[in-house]
Amino acid sequence: MTIDAFIAALPKVELHVHLVGSASVGTVLELSRRHPGSEVPTDEEELRRFYTFRDFPHFAQVYGAVNALVREPEDVATLVLGLARDLAPQGARYAELQVTPYAHHVVGMPMREVTEALDVAARRSLDEHGVEMAYIFDIPGEYGEEAAQVTLEHALREPPAALVGFGIGGIEQDRVKYRDAYRSAFSAARAAGLHSVPHGGEMSGPETIWEVIEGYGAERIGHGITCLSDPRLVAHLRDTQLPLDVCPTSNLRTGQIARMEDHPLPRMLQEGLYVTLNSDDPPMFATTLAEEYRVAAEVFGLARADLARLAANGVRASYLPEPRKQSLLAEIDALLATGT
Repeated sequence: MTIDAFIAALPKVELHVHLVGSASVGTVLELSRRHPGSEVPTDEEELRRFYTFRDFPHFAQVYGAVNALVREPEDVATLVLGLARDLAPQGARYAELQVTPYAHHVVGMPMREVTEALDVAARRSLDEHGVEMAYIFDIPGEYGEEAAQVTLEHALREPPAALVGFGIGGIEQDRVKYRDAYRSAFSAARAAGLHSVPHGGEMSGPETIWEVIEGYGAERIGHGITCLSDPRLVAHLRDTQLPLDVCPTSNLRTGQIARMEDHPLPRMLQEGLYVTLNSDDPPMFATTLAEEYRVAAEVFGLARADLARLAANGVRASYLPEPRKQSLLAEIDALLATGT
């Protein structure tokens, strides 16, 4: 079995992917043509150039422009189903999709209609593509108290059936001034039974990782790649085995690393940290979940057993029911036994 065949056959879960960022070029073109007059190109070649990012703030600006195309519940469902269609041929069985309710709120979409679209899309994703969808509601971190309140209210009052987590993304440096509002929102979400899965340590230092651990009760952290500059934090992450959802190509495309060879993932594994492998915003970064595994093999030199371990890490760190986890883990073990 070739390495590409092994990666394609490897049962995977996607734990860090964003609703809008998951939109393929074809889906974005469909939306931009459905809603003309935006700053998002309606020509494919121009759209691909539009996805060339100077740095993280520029990425956030482009992401916001694409996000503004999502104006109706039908658009939300189109994005979810597009992701399921794209994940299925990659061997992905389950995804925890990060949704930003505040973005739908500001364009006037009622909570109930957004939730209905997410529910319908989750059912169709499983029925039509064999990909089980769960949702994480995330606060856009640069928008402050109102965004936190809207996100929490939607999560508590009108949650989709598959809502499992509560998160926060966006520009990390902007969170400091809203610290109390964000801590309060996470406390209320956790009290309601939602898992805490914030971003931290993507574009800022270890202090943001400590904040999401101590202030948000993080059960899993998006990115966490700057942890290595703080030995005490590395020791804490190793001792607690707090999962870090790592997205190598994302970090390259947004300028957090200069070269893929510089990515800290190999050292994170050497330090004994709990790492899962994910795609973040795959079409925007010209990647896929399967491609992230290929990068791990070709650039970082990981063997098939290492790739299988990363896939198993994702399954264990997911919020799937335990019987489903055990079934997927057994499939991974069986593939490793026959495919090496």
